[in-house]
Amino acid sequence: MIVGTRLSRLAAGRLLPGMACRRAHTERKVQVPDTGDLHIVECGTGPRSLLLMPGALGSAWTDFKPQIEQLPKLLPDHTIIAWDPPGYGKSVPPQRKFGLEFFREDAEAAVKLMRALNRPKFSVLGWSDGGITALILAGRHTDAVEKLAIWGAGAYLNKDEVQSLQAIRDVAKWSPRMREPMEQVYGVERFAQLWGEWVDAACEFYTQREGDFCRSEVEQVKAPIFILHGKKDPMIAAEHVPWLKQRLPKALYHEFPDGKHNIHLRYAEEFNKLVADFFRGKE
Repeated sequence: MIVGTRLSRLAAGRLLPGMACRRAHTERKVQVPDTGDLHIVECGTGPRSLLLMPGALGSAWTDFKPQIEQLPKLLPDHTIIAWDPPGYGKSVPPQRKFGLEFFREDAEAAVKLMRALNRPKFSVLGWSDGGITALILAGRHTDAVEKLAIWGAGAYLNKDEVQSLQAIRDVAKWSPRMREPMEQVYGVERFAQLWGEWVDAACEFYTQREGDFCRSEVEQVKAPIFILHGKKDPMIAAEHVPWLKQRLPKALYHEFPDGKHNIHLRYAEEFNKLVADFFRGKE
């Protein structure tokens, strides 16, 4: 979950769509039953599958450019699939809908997408909101998920995190540099609206469900899991990593001592090698 008074740094750490060096990949929309046409970026040609799941309001290119470019070489036996979740990025329509079920709805949409691609068994790489969705997916569809790696994610929201979210709800208070990546994707007005809706929805989990995003699903995860963490991540409360490690005692763990929220972008080469070794079974 993205939290903290410096939350807008997430936007600054993302990449403008026009900055992407888009080689050796294909982009298309896939018709997904009961969901709509979802935009994906595919690269690699291996028989195994790896789904990249972005953070809040994120898309394939804003959140995963270094992974799209580098992972096919590191994982030649995989096909890499980065999606724009329903209502995000280029997966519009459908209009993005929030509420207390949006993480679970994204998880179900991801399963349907992979089935539509004839890839019913797959691994998952999930950042922030995408990490929450990945935990739900792995807990509810144990037969579908082979492995998962997550970072910047927590299973619940605490009181301090709610207050931090409310403090940065108004994107007009962000610097232009912080807003620009998402305004490039959504436009100025739509980004402000979408972000406000996301913050409101996240806070509703605290008021209506005691902050619970996916506590029960974490207990059901059977797939091998790799938890990565930036020691200086200002976006999530420090308590989340030990909470996850206690309930997932077999999880592989790696910490970036100076890392913050976007370790996969800031330390892309090291990060990609670590997750590639994990997905290849060299953990």
